[in-house]
Order: sequence, then structure tokens, then C-alpha cells
Amino acid sequence: MLGLGNLLHADDGLGVHAIQRLQKDPRVDARVTLLDGGTLGLNLLPHLMGFPRLLVIDAVDVGEVPGTLVRFEGKALDGLPGKASVHQLGFADLMVAMKLLGDAPEEVVVLGAQPLSTGWSAELTPPVHEALAGLLDCVIAQLDVWAARLIAATPA
Repeated sequence: MLGLGNLLHADDGLGVHAIQRLQKDPRVDARVTLLDGGTLGLNLLPHLMGFPRLLVIDAVDVGEVPGTLVRFEGKALDGLPGKASVHQLGFADLMVAMKLLGDAPEEVVVLGAQPLSTGWSAELTPPVHEALAGLLDCVIAQLDVWAARLIAATPA
């Protein structure tokens, strides 16, 4: 799992705040890798190689009401509007690089929330802060789906 963002730019730090909370969340299986990707972009490549699934948490600007939870996966990732994520260019480059190297995850899910502000602040804005608990619930639900699939695919 990868959290993206800059903790000094208000809601842009959403992914990092989420990873910090998930590191203490007893619902997260100890086998799940939690990575604070900050704003590292392509420097994340060696840390993400070899994973069959990737869950990304980020602030995603899709023009909705601030705090609105969003989810993208599969072909919908290709259809994100320009600069939908504060890190979209870096994240898109990362996905292209992984594909070129033949090591792209089979499944990528992006979960996030509509930011209100990415101005200078170390705090999330109230609507995004309020949305964080629901976002974490969505993350856990996705992890549960993947875990159930693994169990179902395991021979008895």
C-alpha cells in the first residue's frame, strides 16, 4: 500500500496521514506493506517492484465537494482528468516505468478524497480530516476483498 503526498501542503498530505494511521490500525494484517511514498515519484520504483496488487492513497482533485471519497481502478485510472491527483504525473510515470520493466501490478486501486486546499499547512482541512476515517474503512474493505480472493484461490 502506498500513501502519496506532501505533509506541508494541507490536503495534499492525505496519503501520508492515512499511512501513518494505518500503521497503528489493528485491522491491517502484518503482512501488508505500508509505504509512505511522500513525493518521491520514480524513486519509488525499486520499492514497488514485485507486488501483484497496489493500493494507492492520495488527494485526488476531480472537482467534487471537498472531502468526497473517490475510487479509481482498471481502465478508470487511464481516464482520470488532467492533474486529477496532485502527484498524477509522478504516479503515471511510475506506472509506465513498471509496465516497461514488465513488473506492473496486476491490479491497481487508487483511493482518495477531494482536497479543499493544497496551500501551506501541516494540517488537513476540516472536510478532508472528517473524510479520513471513511477513507480508512474503504482501504480496509479493499484489503479484505483481496484477502478473500487469495483464500478462495488457495487449494484446500
